[in-house]
Amino acid sequence: MSIVNAPKGVLEYVPPESAAFVEVRDALLAEPALAGYSYIETPVFEHTELFVRGVGESTDVVSKEMYTFADRGDRSLTLRPELTAGVMRSVIEHGLDRGQLPVKVATSGQCFRAERPQAGRGRVFSQVNIEAIGVDDPALDAEVIALADAGFRRLGLRDYRLELTSLGDAECRPPYREKLIKFLSGLDLDENTRRRAEINPLRVLDDKRESVQKQLVDAPLMLDNLCPSCAAHFAEVRAYLDDLGVAYQLNPRLVRGLDYYTKTTFEFVHNGLGAQSAVGGGGRYDGLMEELGGQPLSGIGWGLGIDRTLLACKAEGLPIGTAPRVEAYLVPLGEAARSAAVRLAAQLRAAGVRVDIAYGGRALKGAMKGADRSGARFAVVIGDRDIEAGTAQVKQLDTGDQSPINLDEIAVFLKEKLS
Repeated sequence: MSIVNAPKGVLEYVPPESAAFVEVRDALLAEPALAGYSYIETPVFEHTELFVRGVGESTDVVSKEMYTFADRGDRSLTLRPELTAGVMRSVIEHGLDRGQLPVKVATSGQCFRAERPQAGRGRVFSQVNIEAIGVDDPALDAEVIALADAGFRRLGLRDYRLELTSLGDAECRPPYREKLIKFLSGLDLDENTRRRAEINPLRVLDDKRESVQKQLVDAPLMLDNLCPSCAAHFAEVRAYLDDLGVAYQLNPRLVRGLDYYTKTTFEFVHNGLGAQSAVGGGGRYDGLMEELGGQPLSGIGWGLGIDRTLLACKAEGLPIGTAPRVEAYLVPLGEAARSAAVRLAAQLRAAGVRVDIAYGGRALKGAMKGADRSGARFAVVIGDRDIEAGTAQVKQLDTGDQSPINLDEIAVFLKEKLS
């Protein structure tokens, strides 16, 4: 073991790739902000029981993949394996659900799961989440889905599809569950799968093994067993998506990996990612807040994987994260020039220009190499004689054009050139 190597399965981003990570994250957060979603920040660890009750004891996440530990007070804590349960806990604790509904919040951050690392799936991964809590309205379901679609399109993604289904509610799911259990009881399943079928039979439909899938061809489907209310709700969601121009495919076998989903459920799948093709998904979770000790309010949300979305952008060859680190690079030559450069840098940054300085007292030749490496469009060379004249030499690095500009006019000059 080497302490200078990150643990296995940990995804991290360093320059220049980190710029692409930030661009993806910010693009996925930008669309919810336009729809009135406020940012919320929750802790990376919570009481273990929150995830056992919120995510579902029968899920692989809870039964196999959580990083759980005891603190100094011998309380059981868990690094968050997903973001929704923590957000719901925070909404309840701070009384956000006592005000105007729906509560609309967005968040981003790292999640932790002890699973076998694969391409696009690490033990530490990052997501953007949104939650809309307190109103059961098919138009809200459509809005939530459309915001994810808009985020992907903002990045330029095209080669993905939206898969959509309904998982029913407390009225129609129990009789369907009994029907599915009866069907599964007649199959040749191993002991672990049979035990899973007893706890949550829907999870068996998500089994990827060919030997199991062959036996599930004639399995009853939730979409064929919706109650009239759920069927009408799902029809309205689809109609709103049609109005919004959001394309989708019905997938009656879609099962998300968390137990709290009801009614509208969806997943975004990218065609260029191989086996780990999902880039995000979500759905309605109408019983989750009450299960966690809050009001019996409905909710819907999604989680989009930043890491997988970044892989999707690369698969499509999109120029993500290619913006230069800075736009102007200041080259001071002499003591008085260094003081002037520090002041000028502050002025330019206040004007919205990204600026760096050639620190360390480098000579002109070395400093100009630094300007080239920075990716800046302009180098601003300031010598002691320039200070006396109140000017600086502004050089456009791609053309080599250079001209003296008054120090107090450089900000306006650069803003015009960079616009």
